[in-house]
Amino acid sequence: MKMSEQTITDFKTNLSNLLKARFPYLYIATWEEERAVAVIQSVAEDVSLIKTSRKVFTWSVTKGLSENGEKGKEETKTPIKALEFIERYSEPAIFILKDFHVYFGTNGRPSDIQLIRKVRDLVPTLKQSPSPKNVIFVSPSLVLPDDLQKDVTIVDFDLPSFFEIKYVLDEMIYANQKSGRIVINLNEEEKERLAKAALGLTLQEAENAFARAMVEDGRLDINDVEVIMEEKRQIIKKSGILEYIKSDLRMEDVGGLENLKRWLKKRNKSWLESAQKYGLPAPKGVLITGVPGCGKSLIAKSISAMWQLPLLRLDMGKIFSGVVGSSEENMRKAIQTVEAIAPSILWIDEIEKGFSGLSSTGDSGTSSRIFGTFLTWMQEKTKPVFVVATANNIHSLPAELLRKGRFDEIFFVDLPTLNERMEIFKVHIKKRLNNPHVIGQFELNDRVLEELAQLTEGYVGAEVEQIVISALFEAFSEDRSIELNDFIKAIQNTVPLSVTQAEQIHSIREWANIRAVAATPKEDRSEYKSEVKLVKEPPSEAEDVRMARGGRAVDF
Repeated sequence: MKMSEQTITDFKTNLSNLLKARFPYLYIATWEEERAVAVIQSVAEDVSLIKTSRKVFTWSVTKGLSENGEKGKEETKTPIKALEFIERYSEPAIFILKDFHVYFGTNGRPSDIQLIRKVRDLVPTLKQSPSPKNVIFVSPSLVLPDDLQKDVTIVDFDLPSFFEIKYVLDEMIYANQKSGRIVINLNEEEKERLAKAALGLTLQEAENAFARAMVEDGRLDINDVEVIMEEKRQIIKKSGILEYIKSDLRMEDVGGLENLKRWLKKRNKSWLESAQKYGLPAPKGVLITGVPGCGKSLIAKSISAMWQLPLLRLDMGKIFSGVVGSSEENMRKAIQTVEAIAPSILWIDEIEKGFSGLSSTGDSGTSSRIFGTFLTWMQEKTKPVFVVATANNIHSLPAELLRKGRFDEIFFVDLPTLNERMEIFKVHIKKRLNNPHVIGQFELNDRVLEELAQLTEGYVGAEVEQIVISALFEAFSEDRSIELNDFIKAIQNTVPLSVTQAEQIHSIREWANIRAVAATPKEDRSEYKSEVKLVKEPPSEAEDVRMARGGRAVDF
């Protein structure tokens, strides 16, 4: 469908309906000013969409009002004069006002009260004019004063689709093939992979990324996917909200948690067309809670490597901004970006810090509105974005977030069992012991691993890692090979979290016992004391029928 692909078609249909219905003011928040103007222009000229074709005027403070890119009218450079011109104009028209948000109050600048009053005065004129007239605000950010919230309609303008980016890539390839300066070595499938790598960028950013890939070595081939991804990482970093995580961490690098791992492996590639044969929807996500330092964040990073999908980390602290309306816009932009590059993984670390204290009124309801936006998206999203949320203090999360339909499953990560501690020791020792001088006579075998695991009952995975590091520092300080006693000494000098935060851990376990699924399989949980009944045991044979009728199994 080229550039009239489905997302653009839907936008055009929605826009044309709003224009025909005489909505006086529309607001499009986008960095892609030229692309938005071009789409609006195409709607204004398409009589099959809008019935009556309309002239399109664009306004900026530097040029004033101009038609079809002609020289602007000098007398309309001030915003008040531009609105007066719109009021007098008698023919069918669409007026695109660029960067009008600066007059609505932004970055500490007060709103222009006189201008806002004039905008409101124009509403009856725009609605009742014999010739249809509409005003569209196009700005890089959404800033809307309370006075105008009932008069202005916000219109979502999605980032470019795959087909739009592929169109730009084809145009660049065609132009460079004619000049002969760049060697193009791509088949159709490889072109598609390059275009998909650029999803989530604006058209200009995608064009810049392709140009960079071409000039770096004078050629364009499938190896330039990494160049595109690097450019993408840089651009996403600029947002200050989303962080592109490049993780080489494999699922095998995470010790234990086999129940959770099996659940994730079964859902690998479930967003592909092959899953449609089974009528399967793309998985929504998981909430992983439990004892701090037990591998929740590691699992989030390893999913990206297992599924070979981009991992974006959402910093909830950066969502909130001091400018009224900016926080809500930040959340909308974050959602828009992760959906644009779908299939993708959205990681929200320590989600409770962003959504705790919703009942307070200190932020005039901003937290509640952002939370509502996030909940609605989680419930209704159709794009394959897998959300991985981690939480330490699960008690502070609102109940609405935990109910079915938001996440596919809630997993509880407890203190590592004996087998899991053996696996964690094995992972960290093997990762660091690769020099013959450091290894010396030390032999890593099951006997050594079991001895270390027995000595570290109640230790979390992060503490096991630090024990390995401390033991290596002991050997390094004396310039000798590592010894078993180095590990034992490090263990003796460590006070585990299960001692310093025993009450908190007990509280988390009590909550998880009836609300979550154990990340550790049943066969590895035998060492837990009888009084610590860990999260949901698998059903007995007598319960099989009940579970089949709506209960949920816990071992995967």
